[in-house]
Amino acid sequence: MSKKIFNEKEMKILAKNKNVSKVSAKSIIYSLEFKEKFIEEYLKGKSPRMIFEKNGFDIEIIGIERVKTAARRWKHSYEKDGLLGLHDSRKDYSGRPKNRELSDSEKMAKLEAKIRFLEIENEFLKKLKKIRRGW
Repeated sequence: MSKKIFNEKEMKILAKNKNVSKVSAKSIIYSLEFKEKFIEEYLKGKSPRMIFEKNGFDIEIIGIERVKTAARRWKHSYEKDGLLGLHDSRKDYSGRPKNRELSDSEKMAKLEAKIRFLEIENEFLKKLKKIRRGW
């Protein structure tokens, strides 16, 4: 968690953003729609800072480290569990790992998301290789 503490004015500004579900002095809870939009734009090659700014966030208020941390966390969750990984599970999490089996549709969604991510990552690496070679 970031060490930045938001004052009342900053919290009001953040709360007005449609991409924020909840804000407190120490944390921001982003909407699921924003997380999904973030991943989509990130996979297209846009930087986390650019995505946050495009969606109405003032980087001076939230801080670049918070942006980087959120990007890293959401990317990891997406790679691991697909779009299901972006859901806020704090209300549902008891601290114990789930023992239930995923349904076929959940497994399929997870695998499709992983395939899509790997395909886009592969295309990005191909483009990067061409750029480095000067093609």
